[in-house]
Amino acid sequence: MSLTGTYDPQNIFAKIIRGEIPAVKVYEDDTVLSFMDVFPQSEGHTLVIPKSEARNLLDIAPDALQNLIVKTQLVAQAVNKALTPDGIRIAQFNGEPAGQTVFHIHFHIIPAYDSQSEAPHASGQMADTDKLKALAERIKAEL
Repeated sequence: MSLTGTYDPQNIFAKIIRGEIPAVKVYEDDTVLSFMDVFPQSEGHTLVIPKSEARNLLDIAPDALQNLIVKTQLVAQAVNKALTPDGIRIAQFNGEPAGQTVFHIHFHIIPAYDSQSEAPHASGQMADTDKLKALAERIKAEL
């Protein structure tokens, strides 16, 4: 799949934005949505996506990107306060060869813990929804 191309409005994140697929939400405003990753690489793995249509970093309008990264920082600060990880990795992939699996731009907020190994990207075990909801509530309390 090329880095440039047509945005697919049927991708899973577009469906989540429209409410067609449920998500455990952490933060939402008119332009951005953040929710728990259902295939987390670590406890508290959170995604931040724009509500605008953009496949990747090369497609998104500069003002939307600026807003997206500011909101990513906001959610990452809340993850840090709520979960007190030993570190936090912010990841963003562009194109299938780079690891992108959903072609709607998004940032991963992945807490890192000295005592836990991280699951591989997009190949881990699906998380328990109740556990995700409990984590989301802890993060929301810090926003």
